[in-house]
Amino acid sequence: MIDLPTDLPADLVPLSWLIGVWEGTGVIDYPVDGTQLRGEFAHRVSFSHDGGPFLNYSATATFTGDDGSTSVQLVAETGYWRLTRPATDADSGPGLLPPLGDTVERSVDDVEALRAASGGFPIEVSIAHSDGMLELYLGEINGPRVDIATDAVVRGAGAKEYGSATRLYGLVDGHLLWAWDIAALGTPLRSHASARLAKV
Repeated sequence: MIDLPTDLPADLVPLSWLIGVWEGTGVIDYPVDGTQLRGEFAHRVSFSHDGGPFLNYSATATFTGDDGSTSVQLVAETGYWRLTRPATDADSGPGLLPPLGDTVERSVDDVEALRAASGGFPIEVSIAHSDGMLELYLGEINGPRVDIATDAVVRGAGAKEYGSATRLYGLVDGHLLWAWDIAALGTPLRSHASARLAKV
């Protein structure tokens, strides 16, 4: 059973089932230059909020090779998840600029106006990787399911080749299941990793 907070800003209600810390294991299976990289990893994901109209996101993973003896800390991620909506004078930014207009608390009706014809809500997810990669995902949250795809990928000069990605998250029998497809290192977009996580 998932406990949902009751003191959330209206913008976070569609995302509220994600809030908490999730831990579990997953598998990697991806071809690179004729070699199939396979193994299991331990995974920890955290979604939290600090009163703003977005969720804070962080994730870490440790890889174990096929032989079970290799343990490698994988790239860590941090970022923000939010509903997609036009910024108004009541919003702060860009940078440290304060709002130009009076701050108005958004209502359930304001959020409901964002609902797409599909029944879901458009979302945007920005993720920074510890290896110098930045991703901006666009997609939709529809009940306990999230479908997102990269709109932009930014790589540092020394980063490995990485072109695009999609991610799928879902709440199934109280577990957070996800799958991550990537196009990287000469391999077109395909399945890369998936995991099953329990709330802790």
